[in-house]
Amino acid sequence: MGAETGTILDRIAARTLADLDARRAARPLAEVEAAARAMPAPLPLDAALRGDGIQVIAEVKRASPSKGPIAAGADARAVARDYLSAGAAAISVLTDEPFFQGSLEDLAAVAALAHADARPRPVLRKDFLLDPYQVVEARAHGADAVLLIVALLRGPALERMLDAVRAQGMQALVEVHDEAELEEALAAGALVIGINNRDLRTFTVDLGTTERLAPRIPRDRVIVAESGIHGPDDVRRLAAAGADAILVGESLMVAADRRAALRGLQG
Repeated sequence: MGAETGTILDRIAARTLADLDARRAARPLAEVEAAARAMPAPLPLDAALRGDGIQVIAEVKRASPSKGPIAAGADARAVARDYLSAGAAAISVLTDEPFFQGSLEDLAAVAALAHADARPRPVLRKDFLLDPYQVVEARAHGADAVLLIVALLRGPALERMLDAVRAQGMQALVEVHDEAELEEALAAGALVIGINNRDLRTFTVDLGTTERLAPRIPRDRVIVAESGIHGPDDVRRLAAAGADAILVGESLMVAADRRAALRGLQG
């Protein structure tokens, strides 16, 4: 990882840990665990992402560290309603506030909506998860799954977080962006593997990353392609590479008609 990228990730991780310390002080783990136990059983992410054609995880995303505001002030419930009605297989919710303008309240609101739908869909907490407390916190706010980023969780840290996810009956989308990270994810037993087409060193996006890494993944795992997906041509290319699903946020959030945009990605 280059110095610039390391600095950005280090800054995000430091802020995440500081915010986590504040939340933990305000709400001890035992209290969060009790709230998590009161939740209905989580929905399986892997089952939702298998099926005919490529499945879509549609993301509620107001901003990003690299682009700034994307859809500032967007109502998470309204966005989720669009995604559900257009047939999203699952919904991802950014809960990081400093860099993505998200919140745990967004997660809870979207999860309640998705689970009450005539066709309930799983909801993913997308954030920089570094501590098992955040996994329990995700479950307490209705998440069925969480994102784990191998670039931030090397070796034993990844295994510890996966253990915490399994203890909650949840699943993880384990994100990789190169061969070394993929080997770590596979060794840790990841069932759902996200391939991030964005190079964390340069922030350039290349769909060839999925084409390069997907063939290395056993077919009993679910492959999710992430980043740089803007239209049906991209979707067809990623499906041909072996992706079972795609995770799309920015192009849907900026679309004038999110339902039509999502249906367009599904062909």
